[in-house]
Amino acid sequence: MGKTGGKDKNKNNCPYAGECGGCTYTGCSYTEQAAAKQKMIEDLLPKGVAVKPVIICENPFHYRNKVHSAYKRLKNGRIVCGPYAKGSHRIISVDDCLLENETAGAIIRDCAKIAGRLKVKIYSEASGQGELRKVLVKVAEATGEVMVVLVIGSKYFSGKTLFIKELLKMHPEITTVLTSVHNGHNSMILGDTVRRETGPGYITDELLGKRFRISASSFYQVNRRQAELLYSTAIRMADLADTDEVFDCYCGTGTISICMAPFAGHVTGIEINPDAVKDAVKNARANGIKNVDFICGDATEFMRRKAGGGGRCDVIVLDPTRLGTTPGFIDACVKMNPSRIVYVSCGPETLARDIRLFAAQGYYTESCEPCDMFPWAESVECVCLLKRRG
Repeated sequence: MGKTGGKDKNKNNCPYAGECGGCTYTGCSYTEQAAAKQKMIEDLLPKGVAVKPVIICENPFHYRNKVHSAYKRLKNGRIVCGPYAKGSHRIISVDDCLLENETAGAIIRDCAKIAGRLKVKIYSEASGQGELRKVLVKVAEATGEVMVVLVIGSKYFSGKTLFIKELLKMHPEITTVLTSVHNGHNSMILGDTVRRETGPGYITDELLGKRFRISASSFYQVNRRQAELLYSTAIRMADLADTDEVFDCYCGTGTISICMAPFAGHVTGIEINPDAVKDAVKNARANGIKNVDFICGDATEFMRRKAGGGGRCDVIVLDPTRLGTTPGFIDACVKMNPSRIVYVSCGPETLARDIRLFAAQGYYTESCEPCDMFPWAESVECVCLLKRRG
């Protein structure tokens, strides 16, 4: 277990919590942190919104299926990896993270060992020189497929072939390896391009009986089991009929669109990331879903065009980033006059702001169901059902 220190089913006693800041609710039981999140949502949302009990996570440890880490060579030659200390770029060397998928965490740490043996040049943020910069690992829990992306800080990685050979020898469960060149001065994980080295270049997972293709840059929920509960809640709230026209905004790789399509007349997914849209189209085809289309573009601009052209739909689903949506999006939604709006949010503060804006234009929040997608972290997802007054 490394330094996990008293890990049990109900309590988080992570010894790195004081430095890392990744876990907000350390030293308390899972029940206590779920209750704290429930209260946070109730306090943030407008009075009168019915907040149902938080959907708890049955297994609150090692749930993150996407893990990444930076690397650094110390003055004594040792290579360390792990999360950054809170508010800094100082790497904390950890033996085990209670949030990370255990296979992914082991691969991250073994990459440091291989880099040490092969004397790989580690990227330095200060000089902007070096080869191995970060490693990203994605795990498809339902299928067992594993993706590794080696992020390098220069155009060439001289020991790449041997490095990958050693990695696959240590972890034969890896199904695809990619590389991405990132020599910019920003906090993005990947560079502008991703190159396939071994395997198909993507992994496939299963969610609510559907198969989803996941590329290096596309979004996929980090807690698959809770995502099934989250999406099931959204589908139930949408209360779809087989004639309903649905717009699924900020749709990512099409997970909600494809899961809703069998219950609707037609679904249109809108997503700004072109790689995610490509995956969404392939996902729909792989699942035999024919009543869904995907459009690459900005959700606000798409809705404005539709509303300006007199467009109508029955249900609007939105699942934006933590920043929430825009006033322009809300204006366009109201003009299109849907009978139901399902708002999936990972940012409670912006959710509270946005549903107040919807309320000012005649849509009240009938109910809110929090879902604990990120145990021990501060974040909590919510699904809200909005309806027209009258």
